[in-house]
Amino acid sequence: MSLTSPAPGLSDDASGLRDHAYDWALVDVETSGLIARRDRVLSVAVVTLGPDGEPTGEFSTLLNPGCDPGPVEVHGLTAERLRGAPGFDQVAGRIGAMLQGRVLVAHNAQFDYDFLAHEFARVRMWLPVTQRLCTLALNRRVDPPTEDLTLDSLAAHYGVPRRQAHDALDDTRVLAGVLRASLREAARLDLPLPLVACPPRQDPRFTPQPPKTACAYRNPGRLVPGGPLRQGMKIAITGQTTTSRAELVGRSVAAGLNIMSSVSRHTSALVTNDAASDSAKARRALAENVPVIDERTFLRLLDDVRPGTPHERTAPAAVPSPRPEAAASPSPATASSPSPATAPSPRSAAAPCPRPEAAASPSPAAAPSPSPAAAPSPRSAAAPCPSPVADPFAGPAAVPSAHSGMVPSPRPEADPPVHSGVDPSPRPEADPAGPAAPAAHAAAVPSSRPEAAPPGREPQRPAGEVRKQPRRPRPAPDGPLTGRRVLVLGGTHPAAAAARSRIVELGGAAAINLSASVTDVVLLDGSDADRRMRRIVSLALPTHDAPWLAAPDIAPVPRPAGGREAAHVLPRGGVVDIPDGSAPGTRWTVTASWAQQTACEIDVVAFVVDEDEQVSFDEDFVFYGAPENPGGTVRLLGDGPTEQTVSIDLAALPPSSRKVVVAAAIDGAPTFGDVGAIHVTAGPGTSAAPLVQATLDAATTERTMLLTELYRRGPLWRLRTVGQGYDHGLATLARGYGVDIAD
Repeated sequence: MSLTSPAPGLSDDASGLRDHAYDWALVDVETSGLIARRDRVLSVAVVTLGPDGEPTGEFSTLLNPGCDPGPVEVHGLTAERLRGAPGFDQVAGRIGAMLQGRVLVAHNAQFDYDFLAHEFARVRMWLPVTQRLCTLALNRRVDPPTEDLTLDSLAAHYGVPRRQAHDALDDTRVLAGVLRASLREAARLDLPLPLVACPPRQDPRFTPQPPKTACAYRNPGRLVPGGPLRQGMKIAITGQTTTSRAELVGRSVAAGLNIMSSVSRHTSALVTNDAASDSAKARRALAENVPVIDERTFLRLLDDVRPGTPHERTAPAAVPSPRPEAAASPSPATASSPSPATAPSPRSAAAPCPRPEAAASPSPAAAPSPSPAAAPSPRSAAAPCPSPVADPFAGPAAVPSAHSGMVPSPRPEADPPVHSGVDPSPRPEADPAGPAAPAAHAAAVPSSRPEAAPPGREPQRPAGEVRKQPRRPRPAPDGPLTGRRVLVLGGTHPAAAAARSRIVELGGAAAINLSASVTDVVLLDGSDADRRMRRIVSLALPTHDAPWLAAPDIAPVPRPAGGREAAHVLPRGGVVDIPDGSAPGTRWTVTASWAQQTACEIDVVAFVVDEDEQVSFDEDFVFYGAPENPGGTVRLLGDGPTEQTVSIDLAALPPSSRKVVVAAAIDGAPTFGDVGAIHVTAGPGTSAAPLVQATLDAATTERTMLLTELYRRGPLWRLRTVGQGYDHGLATLARGYGVDIAD
């Protein structure tokens, strides 16, 4: 069936389809595992389609990887079956010719793209792809009423027959049918396609570093003059040393010290033989009053390192049998498995240099120059430019901006346990010099449970008390907008934010983009200028003016048969237990999306931090230029120009990792007042239905925003929506978590 052929239940729009007309190359790979830099492609299929959706070519083959084929029980490809197959070098030319000049399409396209890029690199060839389209990301925009967004569910919804799962050629033919139907739905809704620009994957910025071992001990604080070193102390080294740097680092790590590549207020000591050094580390140590010792003193102290306090290892809560990733997303040996490695950039490799960060009332002592050994710029390693920024978390400049409800509220001494599934309370007390906490939601309900222990510590329990299992958030009480998804158009940013907050209060979900799940539209001043208005009229969606939100008289929408349960709506500051967060093999994803008409670029980033709200090493800052931390426990997935996902293996995080902070930063002059709301969803796996959702839009002049925190609570993991914005840029935000960005 071509794109221009009518389909049952789908309204054909020829003009919209012309906007979505490309030459396509649909790809599916079966692999020996999930890690593209390590595992191999066992079979590959490519089907090409013309702009009208008609097939123009087809190729498939088994491949002999010369290694263990991995989970044979999943893909059925034994070593015997693959023994006579060609190597990738024998078919790379033909595959490259089919991909040349076409948009690569796959379900979870980053997975297939990464594996093909590595296979081409192994045979010293370039993967000839400049754009890709993920049908998973496309259908997240369309939002069809399916139980989840796996290829099987979408094929059943769109009426595409399937014959043999985990067969690369059959999967590709099914993908072709899903693509055609998805493009027709996108045209009907006038949705831009989430095309991703693909730079060369051989760029060293995208090569994950070998895993590092996190320090097993808590940071005991600063080195006392004349006192001993203690395990867990954070030590930085700068300048020339008599002993080789590698030997110093090796001996220090073996003794239980935590060697850092930059200096922060949590550094225990700086080692240098040049007391007058003008290095970035030395200047920062001076500004933070970090003790400075020479190499001879350090070596003497290194011979008698005192025992430290190990990071607390919490026993996993008793949970039902682990939910395999395959239950939430396709099998690990399929192309729609979670992306195993690096996230390709949605921008060109030659990204423009970001403008210097603006700082309010900078202190000269608090504005050290970036260290040459610090983390690379999140934009482009090839475009250095100075960025004189002050540390906002040291002194009066630490106060975040207060716009449109962004004033942080006082934080309680402890985080009350969540027994009802959602607790919109402020986050627990933290270092006052650290990143500010989100304001509590206006509708916060105090917990009736006893006072809890600090995060990461087990609360005291009466003898014989049985631990309750984490549970999914309970549905909110029915309101007049229960089951409805309401899109707000027009209005000033504060007016639109207030309207979306009211929608949530009434039991509905606040949409930021038009999709198949939108049931109502609220029109504010200026809505007639919105480009989506024409399509809303043609779809005959119910529209309402602002007073309608005062007391909407409308029946709740029943859940469609076979459709998925709506994600629970969390308010700003809301908290929920993560089911199976400690179960091995379950990755948790946090996806952030924003309005499709947004012109500026937004980076989603993640910080893996310890109990001091500091990264253990620079590589625990995951961002555009380094989309995977060393252990692969946190990955950034580029799903499109207005959507990015952070995938986290909570069970594999070391005990020192107490929290994963997910944030967003704007590149350039615009602010979140220009961008509007950020929609956040979270759930297990990439294709499963999200468990929770939140719309965060209180920011106005801010350029960075904390979106969510996933943090340990005894043996459990919890997710908190934050929504706290700051006027400073990403470099300053990163410094607050102990990372210096070299611009």
